[in-house]
Amino acid sequence: MRVFVKNIRGEPLMPCSPRKSRMLLKEKKAKIIQHRPFTIQLTMATGETIQENHLGIDVGSKHVGVAITSEEKVFAKGEIELRQDVKSLLETRKIYRRSRRSRKTRYRRCKFTYKSKRIYDIKKKKWIKKKVQFESTRPKGWLPPSIQSRVNNTFYWIDQYSSLLPDCQLHIEVGKFDVQKMMNPDIKGKEYQEGDVFGYYDVRYFVLARDKYTCQVCKKKNKIFHTHHIIYRSHGGSDRADNFITVCTDCHTPENHQKGEIFWEWMRKKKKTKQYKEPPFMNSLRIRIFNRYPDAAVTYGSVTTPHRKELKLEKTHYNDAIAITGIEKIKTNPTELFLIKQIRKKKRSLHEAIARKGRKEKNTTQKRNEKNTITSKGFFLNDEVKTACGNRGFISGFTGKTACYVKSMEGEYIVIKGKSHKQQLLKSLSAIRHNGNWQYQIKRKA
Repeated sequence: MRVFVKNIRGEPLMPCSPRKSRMLLKEKKAKIIQHRPFTIQLTMATGETIQENHLGIDVGSKHVGVAITSEEKVFAKGEIELRQDVKSLLETRKIYRRSRRSRKTRYRRCKFTYKSKRIYDIKKKKWIKKKVQFESTRPKGWLPPSIQSRVNNTFYWIDQYSSLLPDCQLHIEVGKFDVQKMMNPDIKGKEYQEGDVFGYYDVRYFVLARDKYTCQVCKKKNKIFHTHHIIYRSHGGSDRADNFITVCTDCHTPENHQKGEIFWEWMRKKKKTKQYKEPPFMNSLRIRIFNRYPDAAVTYGSVTTPHRKELKLEKTHYNDAIAITGIEKIKTNPTELFLIKQIRKKKRSLHEAIARKGRKEKNTTQKRNEKNTITSKGFFLNDEVKTACGNRGFISGFTGKTACYVKSMEGEYIVIKGKSHKQQLLKSLSAIRHNGNWQYQIKRKA
């Protein structure tokens, strides 16, 4: 994989080979200005011959493929994994804050600004001012934090790699999805406005009629029925009709929900409903890509897939990105690829879920749980380390003052050979680098 180069004025030059970068650094003709991705800057004037470079971006809701090509060479390729836990963390925070309202705690300023309006009070027979409306503080073009986080981080890495390449031509693959067409391929005309529940009082009556007033567990009729979520809303389910089933009162009991009982076994074997969370995200991202990068060459999957097959590349995000650049023939393709993953670094607890009683000290001086420890013995959360067995990983948490947990980039614990516990002693670890909220590794393709 090539090394990015900048001239003495900080302008990008053509990427060079790792061998040449080592020679320049050894001869003090260049200096390191960035490690992720690895970039050097020349300390002397030199020739600045450049050629056209192509940056291919395969955007997605979970993974982003990146590839850099020039003529018939692939300079770099890799994948970026975006965070998927923002929504669940915000919901947890909402639950914690809601529980605080029933306790004597500090005042938190209201999220909305309310408007006062003059209304006529019939009982008092006079005009009074009453706060009846509220004005949201959300700006124009607001997106939910879970979506905005992925959009911002996608744009961050596009700008990051574009700034490292001279004469860079940006190629982006976007997606345009019709969710209703995906759910019902035969939909047309005014059916877009009607939907499945059209003509029914509500979703419940539609589900009962769809299931022919029959319990889907015991297959019995002439009973009292409930409509039950297949995927609970707390687990990411929706209130769409295809996420409901008809269940009778005999099957829908707390006892039958227990592990091993009839309803639990049925739910375990039941095929989960198809989720449609990614298509709306891709539609909103596509519009923002058009506004953010008006000069980019935009393509679609129907063009990328046949071209990737012509290049005889397997289906991966970074290979899609190579095909997106429009390269006609590949002469050199590196075996290394970079993997970038965003994580939640801080494990802070804004509030306690359950207020502890009978504490000897006030809450302001009470020590928090050890899970909030961010540093110990010179090591920090998310630091890349090397274990005694030679494996590389990232510190995911501390246990006590002398041990920690180390995870690979795939999220698996790195354990000591022959041991059953997951802890690693800090004194047995070797620090490689200190990281922020991003994990960055270069791996060789098998």
